[in-house]
Amino acid sequence: MRVLITGTAGGIGRAIAQKFLDEGHTVFGMDRMAGTIMHDMYTHYQTDIFKGELPQLPAIEILINNAGVQNSGEDIDINLKGSIRITEAYAMQEAIRSVLFIASASALTGAEFPEYVASKGGMVSYMKSTALRVAQFGATANSLSPGGVLTDLNQHIIEDPKLWQAVMNETLLPKWAAPEEIAEWAYFVTVCNRSMTAQDILIDNGEAAKANFIW
Repeated sequence: MRVLITGTAGGIGRAIAQKFLDEGHTVFGMDRMAGTIMHDMYTHYQTDIFKGELPQLPAIEILINNAGVQNSGEDIDINLKGSIRITEAYAMQEAIRSVLFIASASALTGAEFPEYVASKGGMVSYMKSTALRVAQFGATANSLSPGGVLTDLNQHIIEDPKLWQAVMNETLLPKWAAPEEIAEWAYFVTVCNRSMTAQDILIDNGEAAKANFIW
């Protein structure tokens, strides 16, 4: 299938793109940074999803909105408005089969930078609007809300023993997900799943569920 993924220069987006390539799909990637994937079935477009030029592409069958920034002053523009722009440009057509948004556990908990939380919460709400509208094409739309993920963005926590232990103390399963695990979820939800739509899936190793019973 023809797959468009935003934010493919690194982290979760790159892992998702690699997963789809490994499974034999044609992948188009977008990022403000230069591409890092070398594969015959991968095409990279270096552009800003919020205000940059968007390329003309063959009818996209799977769209994954992954591109995002954190505490940048552009969180709402890139994370939310950029994802809306991409979705309206590429998903509202008969070939579409699935749309996926990479949101955040903070959309549920609120425990993040204010504009980042707002951008991801808005993304989950917009996902539901998308699901209502792509249903006419027999397509699904869902979101994944990861908690901590082992990416370069989080290196300052991963490499600081005190910060890492503080995070682990708040996590039911004391670990974070690898980008490749989120990629497996993304593949299942967009390719294998045909019946779940308008749903947000929390993948946070039990951080939101952590509770201590005191008697």
